[in-house]
Amino acid sequence: MLLANVLLALAWVALTGHFSAANLAAGFALGFAVLWLATRVGGSTGYFRQVREVAGFVVFVAWELVLANLRVAYHILAPLDRMRPGIVAVPLDVRTDAEITMLANLITLTPGTLSLDVSESRRVLYVHTLALEDPASFRAGVKAGYERRVQEVFD
Repeated sequence: MLLANVLLALAWVALTGHFSAANLAAGFALGFAVLWLATRVGGSTGYFRQVREVAGFVVFVAWELVLANLRVAYHILAPLDRMRPGIVAVPLDVRTDAEITMLANLITLTPGTLSLDVSESRRVLYVHTLALEDPASFRAGVKAGYERRVQEVFD
């Protein structure tokens, strides 16, 4: 379905004769609508649920990046005794290389955190954070936030 959506978007760009990011996005949206209408008549697929999950994931990551930037700015401007760096072992529920890589990269891209290593068994991810108040709540935040969202995207 994704390939069909991309092909419809490219067909839209070719028909309009204007290649731009906005026109390609419009073609993708139009192709998505056409495919959605076609599957309503002919039967549903998981493609539309997955697109919704990916869109929710992108919004979640953007929001987390904004919040993390604000937290880092606060800790930089606050007195140094408030910063409590630490390393936390986060047990992993994700299993594939792609899921582990995406989770580790998202953590590293988030200001104030850095993925350090994955255990030999691939069941634990070691994460450095600038402001560690409570390791258990940090672990729970990673698992309920990033890890859960990564699992939703890959399911």
